[in-house]
Amino acid sequence: MKKIVLIHTGGTISMHVHDKSGAVVPGETNPLTTEIGKLMEYADIHEIEAFNYPSPHMTPKEMLKLKQIIDEQSSEDHVDGFVITHGTDTLEETAYFLDLTVKSKVPIILTGAMRSSNEIGADGVYNLMSAVRVAISDNAIGKGVLVVMNDEIHTAQNVTKTSTSNVSTFQSPQYGPIGLISKTAIHFHHSPNTRESFEVTDVSPKVALLKIYAGMDADLLTHVAKAGYHGVVLEGLGQGNVPPAIVPAIQQLLNQDIPVVLVSRCYNGIAQPVYGYEGGGKMLEDMGVLFAHGLSGQKARIKLLIALSDPRWSLCLNEIFEY
Repeated sequence: MKKIVLIHTGGTISMHVHDKSGAVVPGETNPLTTEIGKLMEYADIHEIEAFNYPSPHMTPKEMLKLKQIIDEQSSEDHVDGFVITHGTDTLEETAYFLDLTVKSKVPIILTGAMRSSNEIGADGVYNLMSAVRVAISDNAIGKGVLVVMNDEIHTAQNVTKTSTSNVSTFQSPQYGPIGLISKTAIHFHHSPNTRESFEVTDVSPKVALLKIYAGMDADLLTHVAKAGYHGVVLEGLGQGNVPPAIVPAIQQLLNQDIPVVLVSRCYNGIAQPVYGYEGGGKMLEDMGVLFAHGLSGQKARIKLLIALSDPRWSLCLNEIFEY
C-alpha cells in the first residue's frame, strides 16, 4: 500500500455542529477521523491536524506552514502523496501557493466539502475518498497540485470556486478539468505542460487586490500607495483596461517602485495589451504595468506575493508574469 499523509486544516469538510441559531460552526472534534478506516482500504493513511480554521481565516502564513509540513514529511520518510482537507472559500489560493512553492513531484491533492457532515447529501467523505484515490494514482505523479471535488480533477492554476453553495462549485473556466473519477478508475485526459517552482521562506510582503469598475476614482489606489503595500493586482475591464481617472494613481505606484499587475475580471480569455486609448491595455503596458496571462486576481496576488518575497525574483517580474 502507498503511504499518504492526510493533512487537516478545517473548513466545512471538518464541521458537524450547528449552534443555537442554526449556523454551522467548527466543533471540538473532526468528524473525518471516524472515516479513516474506509480510507485504509486504499492507502496507508497518516493524519496530521495542522489547524482547524474556517477558510476565510487562512492567510499566506498558514499556506507557508502547509508547505513546510509537506517538505518535512517528504524528507523524514518515504511518502507517496499528500491529501489536504480545506475550506472551499480560499482553497484555490492555498492550492496555487503550494503549486508554486512545493518541489516534490508526488501527488498533492486538496479537497473540501460544500455541505457539513450533519447535512443531508454531505459530500465531504466522498470527496476525501476520491482525493485519496487520485493521490495513489501513478498518473497523478508530476502533475502539480490538484483539486479534487465532485468527481473531477482540476489544476491549482486554473480552478476556481464558481458557486456559493452548489456541490459542483469548483470549475476551471475555459480549460475544464484535466481528469475524471469513476467508480473503478481515475481518468486523466490531459496534463499541464509546464510547472513553476519558487523558494519561499517569508510571506510578509503586502499585496493588494482591487477590482476595477465603471467610474472608479483614484482614491483607493492613492491609499494603497500610502499604506505601505509592496505590490498591487488590478482586475481590469475586458482584455485589460481601466477608467482614465485612475491612470495617474497607477503611474504614482509605478514611480514608487510598487509593481502593478493586471488581470481581467472576465472568467474567460486573457488580459493583453490591445487598446491604446487613455487607460487602455497598451498604454498601461507602456507605463510598466505587468500582464498576468490567464490568472485570476486572487491567483495573481499569490504569485506576486511569492515573487516579492525574494529580491532575485522581484527583479525579473516581467519574465515571471509572462509564463
